[in-house]
Amino acid sequence: MPDLSDRWNRRSFLKASATAAAATSLAWLPSVLPGAYAAGSDALKVGLVGCGGRGLGAARDCVTSTEGVQLIGMTDLFRDRLDRGREAVAEAIGDAYQVTDDHCFDGFDGYQRLLETDIDLVILATPPGFRPLHIRAALEAGKHVFAEKPVATDVAGARSAIASGQLARSKGLALVTGTQYRRQPSFMGAIQRIHDGMIGDVLSAEEYYLTGSIWLRPRTPEMTDLEWQCRNWYYFTWLSGDHIVEQFVHNLDTINWALQASPVKALATGGRLQRTGAEYGHIYDHFSIQYEYPNGARVTAMCRQMEGAHNQVSNRIVGTLGVADVNPGSSVIRAHDGRVLFEAPERGNNPYVQEHTDLIASIRSGTPIVEVEETAYSTLTGILGRESAYTGQALTWDEVINAEQDLLPPDFSTGTLPEVPVPVPNKTKLERAPFRA
Repeated sequence: MPDLSDRWNRRSFLKASATAAAATSLAWLPSVLPGAYAAGSDALKVGLVGCGGRGLGAARDCVTSTEGVQLIGMTDLFRDRLDRGREAVAEAIGDAYQVTDDHCFDGFDGYQRLLETDIDLVILATPPGFRPLHIRAALEAGKHVFAEKPVATDVAGARSAIASGQLARSKGLALVTGTQYRRQPSFMGAIQRIHDGMIGDVLSAEEYYLTGSIWLRPRTPEMTDLEWQCRNWYYFTWLSGDHIVEQFVHNLDTINWALQASPVKALATGGRLQRTGAEYGHIYDHFSIQYEYPNGARVTAMCRQMEGAHNQVSNRIVGTLGVADVNPGSSVIRAHDGRVLFEAPERGNNPYVQEHTDLIASIRSGTPIVEVEETAYSTLTGILGRESAYTGQALTWDEVINAEQDLLPPDFSTGTLPEVPVPVPNKTKLERAPFRA
């Protein structure tokens, strides 16, 4: 079983954070790629960790994004999901499917065995609670990494992800995360114009991810606590981060990108109104947050997963000179008098594919992209809002990033996990490790 005790303390996190900006400015410099794919060699060989829907989609997008890319290895915690995943992805990608039995693994150590093979690039698409551990292991094994968002579910994991950015640069390895809006032309064009001053100084923003509920997989008598939670990972904060982190991270990443900053404080509320049964684990089904940013801008952020309620996924940014509605394929910037200043009516490229195109191009050119810190800070923005709602307290950014919070179990060997109650304001504590003595 993997050792999950190697977490980063707050001093390491703060040191990594302080150097991240300087390191990013040097990321374009050519690097040596020790033990990795180099330009002019044979096909780039890809391995997949996590055979759920997002993992299979990422594998398809990766191998179809660029010529000369093959999927050669796969692993999942559960053998049945691995077998179904192999069948599905083989049908989807045709000749790019070169997976053999000796490159397929299941169980908690499956990712380790896959990293011991001859893959060049690994796609990490397990429940995000495992993401920091898998990122670090892949880099230490000398593999380039595509990691799905979010990059952590707790503060300790976010620290680890930020430190992994520095490790990737030191080893000349690429590390890209799945925040596809950053490669969506409608977003890119609008936010560049915000940065150029088209709407003036940003005063406020409205962020919404209001959608229906998601899948539920019933527990069967033979399932251990661990198997049940991993198969229903979305409903457990240690695995998903709650939907404010796992899903709403896209909107939070958009506002951080637009403002080129992380929030300084948050005041939030939330709870469970529809999903109240034990089968839904201990996450909330709605959050409402007010974030404050360093320039004084206030951001209203709402996310909800409920059946039969109004659905809306949108980003609106208000400035002194105009308003930007930043959405896939429909970004529009208007002056306060109604004049259209910018419009992106066409969807353009497929950003899910483009992120892999850019990643592979950077590997082959010897200038590997490292894009993890931005996603880590957006992940922490979600954690800040979640913890304000869970604890019932107004929280600052500094309080959260310096918190001793580690939500992962230290031992997976027994399959037994103690029950973690639904968070209750004024009872749930920011600094907690619910599975540790």
